[in-house]
Amino acid sequence: MKASMDGWLSGLTGVVIFSGSLPATRVAVADLSPLFLTSARAVIAALLAAALLAGLREARPARSDLIPLAVIALGVVVGFPLLTALALQSITSARSIVFIGLLPLATAIFGVLRGGERPKPLFWLFSCLGSAAVAGFALQSGGAANLKGDLLMLAAIIVCGLGYAEGARLSRRLGGWQVISWSLLLALPLMLALALSQRPADWSAVGVGAWGGLAYVSVFSMLVGFVFWYRGLAIGGIAAVGQLQLLQPFFGLLLAALLLGEPVSPAMLAVTVGVVFCVALARRFAR
Repeated sequence: MKASMDGWLSGLTGVVIFSGSLPATRVAVADLSPLFLTSARAVIAALLAAALLAGLREARPARSDLIPLAVIALGVVVGFPLLTALALQSITSARSIVFIGLLPLATAIFGVLRGGERPKPLFWLFSCLGSAAVAGFALQSGGAANLKGDLLMLAAIIVCGLGYAEGARLSRRLGGWQVISWSLLLALPLMLALALSQRPADWSAVGVGAWGGLAYVSVFSMLVGFVFWYRGLAIGGIAAVGQLQLLQPFFGLLLAALLLGEPVSPAMLAVTVGVVFCVALARRFAR
């Protein structure tokens, strides 16, 4: 019971940290291109991870761990940030929440396929209800359909769910911060090349706010958040703790309201209560 609660608290900490990505990204893309932001944050996080691994003299992962680490890198370091950045060129951020609402379900499915977990039938019911609540909120908030953008978001959700489940599985043996650190290093050559090709033409035009946003998504969204998130998934269960992601859009909107002055509607508060209810019940029937 204590291990399960520790896992949920660690996972919730990760979700809160990830939720700050939305306001930080909104500030950063005012002066930086989405592709540069995506790649630069991975490069900065990889350099920090390299220093951490070297400073603590961590042993290199076994050869058998390289393929799982590559899957994690392709899923959460390269795939999800890049696919969502490309998708948001065609669809609104409101519509993207429709797909973000499917991420806990995708994580749970891969938790069954890759982690060997077997949630009870009622878990799937409340997981689907929670996903539907988030998707319905996003749809009523607006956002027109676009086939290209929708397919990119769907692909992003699939690769991210796989990356989360694979990372949680490997974290049980290697540790959460080690898994994300080695994954970042594997993706470094590709992301460095992308960052150099997409660098701003005029660095003086990049404001302080954009640099602050880049710093947040690099240090917290790309590294620190994953330390807590993978630990939570590994200890508390991939399917169960993964449901906490349903709260991420609402944490993000709340932070946007506090930091950017964006309005919080009664509908958002009502849906948040419903989602919390679904998360609590999904947790009860996760095992």
